[in-house]
Amino acid sequence: MKQIRLIFAALFVAFSTLASAAATIHIPDAFLAAYLTGGGNLSTGVIKCALIDITSYNRATDAVLADVTQVSGTGYTAGGQTVTSITTTADTTNHWTSIVITPAVWSGSTTISATGAACYDSTSGNKLIAVDDFGATVASSGGTYTVGAITVRFTHF
Repeated sequence: MKQIRLIFAALFVAFSTLASAAATIHIPDAFLAAYLTGGGNLSTGVIKCALIDITSYNRATDAVLADVTQVSGTGYTAGGQTVTSITTTADTTNHWTSIVITPAVWSGSTTISATGAACYDSTSGNKLIAVDDFGATVASSGGTYTVGAITVRFTHF
């Protein structure tokens, strides 16, 4: 936990990218302050991904999952699912740290429509980590629903 806090302490500007060019990743204003003061641990916390209505998200004020509106649908349970993986990598050549969150896949006979996804730490008061704005409605009708990997890149001072 101390190592992750030190990584975040060495950050100045946050840039976000996603494999899909149409999506935009948002970092909630409360995220860095919460994690720098011991409000979470990406290494040991249970990180989850919930599907949301992006129009309910406010970057300046939303800090926890309850602040956003989750979608409903066949095959989707409120609270979402535990992410597949989360990795943190420091690039000392280019001076940035990347966090890659590989969200969940909802498989089986799902009928879900969402305009975003919220990654959050379920072991730390459901604090939001990153919010993925898909840029449009993404739907499944009787099939698998997949959210692409979310990459958050922090540039070091």
